Amino acid sequence: MEDALTGLDEAMVALRHAWLIDAERAAVPAEQLDTAHLVTVTAALAALGRRLDTVRAQVAAGIDRASRPELGADSLAKQQGYRDPSALIAATTGIGAGQAKRLVAVGKAIAPRQALTGAPLPAKHPHVADGMRRGALGEAAAGLIIGMLERVAVRSSAEDRDRAEQTLVERAPGLTLDQLRRLITHAEAWLDQDGVEPAERDRRGEQYLRLYERDGFLHVDGKLEIVTGAPVKAAIEGLVTAAFRESRDDVTAGDDDAIRATVQQRQAAALIQLAEHALSCDHTDLPLGGATVVVRMRLETLTDGVGLAEIDGITQPISPAAARHVAATAGIIPVVLDGKSEIMDWGRARRLFTPPQRFALVERDGGCAMCNLPPGMTKAHHLNWWRRDHGRTNIDEGVLLCESCHHRIHDNGWEIRIEGRGTTARVWFIPPPTVDPARTPRLGGRARFHCAAA
Repeated sequence: MEDALTGLDEAMVALRHAWLIDAERAAVPAEQLDTAHLVTVTAALAALGRRLDTVRAQVAAGIDRASRPELGADSLAKQQGYRDPSALIAATTGIGAGQAKRLVAVGKAIAPRQALTGAPLPAKHPHVADGMRRGALGEAAAGLIIGMLERVAVRSSAEDRDRAEQTLVERAPGLTLDQLRRLITHAEAWLDQDGVEPAERDRRGEQYLRLYERDGFLHVDGKLEIVTGAPVKAAIEGLVTAAFRESRDDVTAGDDDAIRATVQQRQAAALIQLAEHALSCDHTDLPLGGATVVVRMRLETLTDGVGLAEIDGITQPISPAAARHVAATAGIIPVVLDGKSEIMDWGRARRLFTPPQRFALVERDGGCAMCNLPPGMTKAHHLNWWRRDHGRTNIDEGVLLCESCHHRIHDNGWEIRIEGRGTTARVWFIPPPTVDPARTPRLGGRARFHCAAA
């Protein structure tokens, strides 16, 4: 506990230092902070929050220990008038019961243990404990990692779980919780490969689509299994991406309604467009170029049923059986790795990246190499401009970026470096001095956003 309080004190000092900006080193109101200090103060607040999470989790574990059922009437929670420790924590801190239970679980998972002989033992999840001790991991991220490790505890080896835990703790800093969830989904699938196919069978039985009218609207409610739903997702994303590209032209045309349309509204319009097209195949104006369902797998996955496969743009890996099924499905492209190689370097002979090159870039980058948007919402860009810098059209000088990240790179002075060659290379983004004076490289691509624990 003393270490945690020391870390909390240090984080508070860092926050005060970040906030003091004038010549007299006096604090100013938050609304008077300039843009640079808003960023540094936000980072300092986040660091303080992670330190506070560690203390809260440790105290929550202490309340849980003092409220053990065997203590009966002497239980701390019962003495305070609550049925269990989670109810006491939730009422005292003003959080939900679910979050209180997660706080207790995190605190217990990072607490030192004792053997029956009294000898000290490391925490149940030592890498998570170390991440929280260093202030690199908050309670929410720690809870997601611990929850996944507990789910696969009886279906995976201790060595594999330890390696997955270490990898997730190392990757978590800088990721949003949604991005971390995707990473954890990959890790869980690789830790419990035998459970992927049965889960797919169970999910197929849960598929449904319900249509009903209410309040002048046709309501659409449904749930599709990952493999069968992938073409639906790819088609809708393709139409939405095309619509956003068209909306840029509407800026000059003054079409305010088209500009203001939300993603959800565009998705609804895309579904309508797909239905209209299906009812009348004379329609040839469906802007679905590049909206392709691609299933990626190793050769042994296809032939021997070993390992897992992935669908571009879908987080959940799929089983060998599902991979073999979709590999023979019309309209779905199977990309079998370690198979016949394609030309990946066209030099200056071509300006645009070829489909095989794009498939290779997706294998390396996983989608937008900077923000991880699905491949269908990206374009292949030259690191060195083809015309101005005489860049070469090969995968070692190309990168997948969505439109927003592409503009951010060019407009704000970011640099991109490729470390290694081919589909196993790593993409690094170097921020400008205005963002990070040290210009510390930030890992991107599949190496950052995907996790294979095996």
